[in-house]
Amino acid sequence: MNRPPAQHADSTRPLAIAVLISGSGRSLENLAERIRAGRLNCEIVLVVSSTPRAGGINRARRFNLPVVVLDRSSFADDASFGRAVFEVVRRAGAEIVVMAGFLKFLPIPGEFAGRVINIHPALLPAFGGRGMYGERVHRAVLESGASESGCTVHVADNEFDHGPILLQKSCPVEPGDTVESLAARVFALELEALPEALALVARRGVAAHAPEVRR
Repeated sequence: MNRPPAQHADSTRPLAIAVLISGSGRSLENLAERIRAGRLNCEIVLVVSSTPRAGGINRARRFNLPVVVLDRSSFADDASFGRAVFEVVRRAGAEIVVMAGFLKFLPIPGEFAGRVINIHPALLPAFGGRGMYGERVHRAVLESGASESGCTVHVADNEFDHGPILLQKSCPVEPGDTVESLAARVFALELEALPEALALVARRGVAAHAPEVRR
């Protein structure tokens, strides 16, 4: 069943989301735990993994979530991969697509414009773009001498790490920080930021020009 792309006006009905992963799935697990505990008014109707090796697949199955693996290496180009992803998303009836550690470029069709959100482990627009993910981001922050870092949840478009910002959370870069210590501090923020952003979406919907919320 296809759900309408309109704003999610009924705050009592769970927001139907599809979660896209490429790695461990810790953010997916965090969302699933909050939903199960009644702390987030969403329903994960589908999990899509870009690789059969993602640890998040087993995490999803532990929560009895439907999982589809679409191995990016099996597709000739980004366009065909994107069509396959959004076909299964449509069939699942997802209103919002959440990229939670999804490391592949995903062309977004017009009907899903403003309905895809992404979380990035830096304060965009700094330290974003092609090739900026995981430890690469934190290493770049440390090498730059920046005094703070954090995470960003934004409405995704057809550019890497680009689009209207929904929410940001920041933390200091401490003297003596390593890539690992900074990554852990930022990830703790991500565990709060993504559910908060989804709660905003569940209350008022996502618009293509969402207002920036900085926290």
